[in-house]
Amino acid sequence: MSIITTYDFSKDQNSHFLRQILRFLTTQKMLPTPVNYALIYEYVSGCNIKLRVAIDLLLKQGKTFDKELSIKLYNKYISNNSLESFDKVNQELEVLITNTRNIVSETSQKASDAGVVFEEQAATVSSIQTSSDLKKVITEIATEATGLANISQSLKKELDSANEEMDMLRAELIKVRESASTDALTGLLNRGAFDKALNNLIEQADTNEACLLMLDLDHFKKVNDTHGHLIGDSVLKFTGNLLKKHSQPQHFSARYGGEELAIIMPQTSIKEAAKIAEQIRIALENSRLKKRNSSESIGKITVSIGISHLKKNDVMEDLIMRADKALYQAKETGRNKVVIE
Repeated sequence: MSIITTYDFSKDQNSHFLRQILRFLTTQKMLPTPVNYALIYEYVSGCNIKLRVAIDLLLKQGKTFDKELSIKLYNKYISNNSLESFDKVNQELEVLITNTRNIVSETSQKASDAGVVFEEQAATVSSIQTSSDLKKVITEIATEATGLANISQSLKKELDSANEEMDMLRAELIKVRESASTDALTGLLNRGAFDKALNNLIEQADTNEACLLMLDLDHFKKVNDTHGHLIGDSVLKFTGNLLKKHSQPQHFSARYGGEELAIIMPQTSIKEAAKIAEQIRIALENSRLKKRNSSESIGKITVSIGISHLKKNDVMEDLIMRADKALYQAKETGRNKVVIE
């Protein structure tokens, strides 16, 4: 199963991506079809790390991006695997429920049959004339009772087994749900989960105690161009870990898009938000990241941060726009700084 992928980058980001996409399509002599556009969009935007690694490898191998290869890549890396996982678990649950229902129904029938036998034997007791007849009836009742006990024990085992399988499926559903809301590269919330969390904040939060941080790695394109996308990915993962480390338990850290990250901060004042932002900025600036299996430094990595606070009657776009404006100011006035709206 697959769905049409949607994208939520800003107008400026989309303009930048469009130029990169057209350049890629032209260089690789690919037709500007919807599939090719979606494929290269996810590649240049950096929102699909597995796809990017696959395309980089194909480029290195000098492969031709014909229609067949494009469709194959699209189906493998853009089709919604989360929905497929949900379908799989749902099917397993349906089978489990059906089997359990059949077991309970069968056991109920056996218990009902035993009940009929008990009633018949009870009616017989009143007309018994000899001790041998009584002994025979008692023996039959004991046999039925033993059978009923065995049925009950069998049902308990089957239900225990079904319960264990249900627990496993429940855990699998939790994993699928987390996967559907998590950015594969950084482990932060993805854009869809970010939008949901921010909407919830606006609907429920105290407007005096809620903030939004927008973070953008400085000169990140230069890192990718100089050291390659894999190093760039490592920088993004490192920065994502800094967000998790310095944010508070009630906060929601997310990958907003590309090299742009965000932290939604319920129950947080501007002063507290600025303090956390500065901790992240300093921690990244003071890091001395090196290439794996090498002592070669990739240079100083810095981040610019914009902060907005929730106001009365704000909608999601208002809060993002003000944080983005503060972030833009940080970029325009020297980068590697925190700016409050």
